[in-house]
Amino acid sequence: MAPRSRVIIDTDPGTDDVLAMLFALSASPEDLEVLLISVTFGNVNVQNCLRNVVTMFNVIGKEMRWRKENGLAEGFEMLKRSKPVVAVGADGPHPHHSSPEETWKQLFDKPPLDTLLTATAAKDAHVDPQAPSALFTPSSSESHLEMLRILDENPPDTITIIAIGPLTTVAIAAAYSPEIFMRARAVLVMGGAVTFPGNMTPVAEFNTIADAVAAARVYALSSPDPSSTMPLEQTPNLAHYPSKASLGERRLKIIKFPLDITSPHTLRRDEMEAKVDPLINKGSPLAEWTKAFLSATFLKQESLHDDQSGCSTGIALHDPLCIWHALTGESQKDQWKISLGRYGRGEDIRVETAGQWTRGMCVVDQRDRRMPNDGEAEVPGDMGGWLNPAKGNRIHRCVGTPGYKALATSILDTIFGHVSVSDRF
Repeated sequence: MAPRSRVIIDTDPGTDDVLAMLFALSASPEDLEVLLISVTFGNVNVQNCLRNVVTMFNVIGKEMRWRKENGLAEGFEMLKRSKPVVAVGADGPHPHHSSPEETWKQLFDKPPLDTLLTATAAKDAHVDPQAPSALFTPSSSESHLEMLRILDENPPDTITIIAIGPLTTVAIAAAYSPEIFMRARAVLVMGGAVTFPGNMTPVAEFNTIADAVAAARVYALSSPDPSSTMPLEQTPNLAHYPSKASLGERRLKIIKFPLDITSPHTLRRDEMEAKVDPLINKGSPLAEWTKAFLSATFLKQESLHDDQSGCSTGIALHDPLCIWHALTGESQKDQWKISLGRYGRGEDIRVETAGQWTRGMCVVDQRDRRMPNDGEAEVPGDMGGWLNPAKGNRIHRCVGTPGYKALATSILDTIFGHVSVSDRF
């Protein structure tokens, strides 16, 4: 039976990215298949992001061996059916990185343990973070080419891209071949803040401000006229899109998960400990690692926020929310709420790329102005085409989910639910 969702994950692996990937890789193979993990830059450089991905697979491998040795269900059935490709993407908003072969070579040169995820894997899970793993296939091609290969080899509307990092690599793929790129079923984007404060500036969220031009370009492919929302600033490595006529009628479906909807979904320290502590007592490497890197993240939260302390300290599950939608967006469709704006066409959300204080801001038109119907005269003085039905972006924005508290439970049960220590120990 084919999985309900086949996905490409474009990620800058930090704490919640790793939770998102563990969530995806632990899912039933009937529900999800991860074809590609595209590694892009984020809070750390792309080489360290790649180290974090390899570390994760090594911990998963050790966990599966531990479960098998103790007569427990191994889990991670998806990885037994098909190994995802891991490819190296952009190393910054103006990519100039070394070749993928060089990045992989540097990875296995035994670098120092210089990220939270690799350090905790070595110390707490007793894993060599940089050891080769048989659970994935390393690619010598740049990840935007792997994205396009997968989209080209599969029928249109069968592959979903889940973008949980800066959109640089996604934008490169779209610029390289817009026609192939728009074969995607949808692009699920964790990024931006619409009516919610930013987390990097008062108005900007990290993934969007990290490469605002890339975000603006990707969003433009949802527009009836992509040129109407293309950023003024261009980058040398990104080609201009073809004309509207050359692109044809098909446009990109973007489902946006901004801070407005991701921030209320949290994982509390006491929830995490209740799930992993019994497994740690029995020797689970994955439980050890998960507690170690999440505990450090909880402490960081406490240092940043006066109202966070003790068992109730929580971390927002920004990136895992996109995985949750990929898993349940169809089967629980009545519980997900997607806004298509006042006119049902999609929300015209644009990304500011040039403002001194507003770069990375998601700009929406909050004026109480009527948009003309198709065929009516344009509104005089409509700067930017905000009131023109043939212009502007068409973003599907997530505004409701199956429940703020339900996500943490779903993640922990999916990753660790295969393991029942009560009957075996």
